[in-house]
Amino acid sequence: MDPALTKALSELVVNSIPTMVMFLLIYIAYTFLVHKPLMAVRTERHGMTAGAVERAKADVAAAEAKTAEYEQKLREARAKMFQQMDARRKKVLEVREMMLAETRKKVDAELKAAKAVLAKEVAEAKLGIEAQSDQMAQSVIQKVLQSGAGAAQ
Repeated sequence: MDPALTKALSELVVNSIPTMVMFLLIYIAYTFLVHKPLMAVRTERHGMTAGAVERAKADVAAAEAKTAEYEQKLREARAKMFQQMDARRKKVLEVREMMLAETRKKVDAELKAAKAVLAKEVAEAKLGIEAQSDQMAQSVIQKVLQSGAGAAQ
C-alpha cells in the first residue's frame, strides 16, 4: 500500500478514537439511564394491561359460571315448584274425589231412606185406599140396597 494512504488512515483512526470512546460512553449512559428504565416501565405497563385483561377474562369466565349456576338453580327451583304444584293439585283432586264419594254415599243413603219411606207411604196409602174402597163399596151397596128397598116399597 501507499505510505501516504497508510499515514492518512492511521491519522483517521487515531483522530476517531475520542469519537468512538464518546460514542461508547453515550451508548452505555443511554442504556443505563434511559433504555433499561424505559424497558422496565414498558414491561410493567404491559404486565398491568395484560394482567388486567387476563383478570377481566377470568372475571368474565367466573361471571358466566355463576350465571350458569344461577340458571341451573332457577331451573331446579322451577321444576321443584311445578312438582309441588302438581302434588297439591293431585291431593286436592283426591280430596275432591273422596268428598264426592262421601257425598254420593250420603245421597244414596238418603235416596234409599226416601224410597223406603215412599214405599211405606205407598203401601200405607194402598192399604188406606183398599180400606176406603171396601168402605165405599159397603156404602154404595147399602145405598143401592136402600134405593132398591125404597123403590120396592
